Amino acid sequence: MTEPTKDQKIWQVVAAIPPGCVASYGQIADMAGLGRQARYIGKALGKLPEGHAIPWYRVIRSNGQIAFPIGSEAYEKQAQSLREEGVLVVDGRISMKQFQWRP
Repeated sequence: MTEPTKDQKIWQVVAAIPPGCVASYGQIADMAGLGRQARYIGKALGKLPEGHAIPWYRVIRSNGQIAFPIGSEAYEKQAQSLREEGVLVVDGRISMKQFQWRP
C-alpha cells in the first residue's frame, strides 16, 4: 500500500471537517502533519479533481476571513455554501470562536 501524497493527506483532513464548522489553513496543515505549510493548503485544494465531494469551502483564514475577494465568484460560492450549513458569514468573516472545528 502506498503512502498518501501531501495533497491526499490535506484532502483527508478537509473531508473530516463536519458540516457547520470551519478550520483554518494552518489548522489543516498541522493536522495533516505538514507543520507550518499553511500556504500550501490552498494550492492543494485548488488541485481537487472535478466532481469531488471534499468540502473545501470550510477552510478559511485563521482570523476567520474568507480568502477570496468579496464579490468574486469564488467568494460568493464559499459564503453561500457555509450559510447553507448554518455558518454565519458577516462581511466576509466567520466567528472562529463559534464555528471552528475542534476535533
